[in-house]
Amino acid sequence: MQDGFVPWPPDFAERYRRAGHWTGVSLPQRVADRAERHPDRTAAVDMRRRVTYGELLDEADRIASGLLELGVRGQDRVVLHLPNVIEFLTTMIALFRIGAIPVMALPGHRRDEIRHLVRASDAVAYVGPDRLQGFDHRKLAREVRADAPGLRHIVIAGEAEEHTPLSELAGSEPRDLPMADASEVALLLLSGGTTGAPKLIPRTHDDYAYNMLACARATGFDENGVYLAANPVPHNAALGCPGVLGALLVGGKAVLAANPSPGLVFPLIGKEGVTLTSLVPAMALLWAEEALANPVDMTGMTIQVGSSKFGPTAAERVSKNLGCRIMNVFGTGEGLITHTRLDDPREVVFGTEGKPLSPDDEIRIVDAADNAVAPGATGELLTRGPYTIRGYFAAPEANRRAFTADGFYRTGDLARMTADGNIVIEGRLKDIIHRLGEKVSAEEVEGHVLTHPLVRDAAVVGIPDEERDERIRVFVVLAAGADGAAAPLSLRAIREHIRHRGLALYKLPDDLVVVSDFPRTPVGKIDKRLLREGQPR
Repeated sequence: MQDGFVPWPPDFAERYRRAGHWTGVSLPQRVADRAERHPDRTAAVDMRRRVTYGELLDEADRIASGLLELGVRGQDRVVLHLPNVIEFLTTMIALFRIGAIPVMALPGHRRDEIRHLVRASDAVAYVGPDRLQGFDHRKLAREVRADAPGLRHIVIAGEAEEHTPLSELAGSEPRDLPMADASEVALLLLSGGTTGAPKLIPRTHDDYAYNMLACARATGFDENGVYLAANPVPHNAALGCPGVLGALLVGGKAVLAANPSPGLVFPLIGKEGVTLTSLVPAMALLWAEEALANPVDMTGMTIQVGSSKFGPTAAERVSKNLGCRIMNVFGTGEGLITHTRLDDPREVVFGTEGKPLSPDDEIRIVDAADNAVAPGATGELLTRGPYTIRGYFAAPEANRRAFTADGFYRTGDLARMTADGNIVIEGRLKDIIHRLGEKVSAEEVEGHVLTHPLVRDAAVVGIPDEERDERIRVFVVLAAGADGAAAPLSLRAIREHIRHRGLALYKLPDDLVVVSDFPRTPVGKIDKRLLREGQPR
């Protein structure tokens, strides 16, 4: 078992094996089994090419052989920073094949985030594109490696310059590959990052396979299904709920869109016969609005909507305009998924986040003292189960805060349970902003804003916004003498300042409010509730 990984206690692991949740079959073995059975069936499609299962596995095995030639070995961590392209799938499967662990960086991440991921995971390699949307990832990789001597290899998809071309690895001669152990960590997802930079979520082959296969069953997704990855594939929803990887495990087809814009994905839905996709509420509403002007047939589709609250009014509008089935979902990268069922009545689908995915999901709703609240009352949602981790990767201090002594994960979300067992998410304790499908740590953005010479103090909050899910609003108290600066502090100046510090573009503030001081709680903390309600000093 890898260092830094917190395993399930042996009695729980045995229980999950007896229940059939964990089967001991690794993720690459499942994909290989599908390729052996149906080598000529289409496995994946992106904006440039399509591959069969046989071609997908062959490319993955060649990349795996090339990685071994480079010196990448089992349990090594590799930051995977590719967009929605087939190379993401083949590289990920290649890492699985040799027992290396991909760290799922998001396409929008920049130097600051990648440097953190490399250091936190002790990564030996980075795999990224040459340029994406005008940004040069080769330059990013050089800058990160200068600060991380343990980063021995940089692999680039496209024009690699002095780095190793991914195409060179894909041209390697296949060699005998080691067999992955299903109980070992398969990949590292990223947490929402409630206390600054994201934590690493270790998912094993066994638990993540169960996560994907249970989601496939819940959505009726099988070998005839077509999953559209409209959102970035490193996200848990687009990757494994069931996502593109789940589609491959059951023998379906994965369609990778470059972005979720209706102009791009609406034609794909008809052309590829899409049956399932996952969206954030803001994008679901955009699709619904676009469908009024440009109708698209989604009557055979199910859309999983999650990441932030999807209220009854929005759900009704999306269902009516798109003509699809809606599945309201609450999920965490750490594990727990609750969802409405395909045969649930409208009031359940539009008004709740449904029931837990697994019969062995254990749920507690507790008050501030960890006492169970009264039935129907609101409290913090705690959980443990066969696909919910027991600890973050190599993060003992975070684990003491995030997990109870008996292994329950503290989600930080406020919830209540209805009389018929459905979960309703009422808000969150954690200071996370949901913006355009991404989770942004308020504390992380605050830390960057505070480095501006004209800023004395800063507070960042999320403000509801139908187009973005939430806007990022930054409140600042000016430093002494700032009034005499050559130019007043502006939103543009703040955005440019933290962009040059290497922060991802999706984390840049949407609004700036200058205040004389912040409202405070009785213990002296900034009262962000009042800031959200528009009551700054």
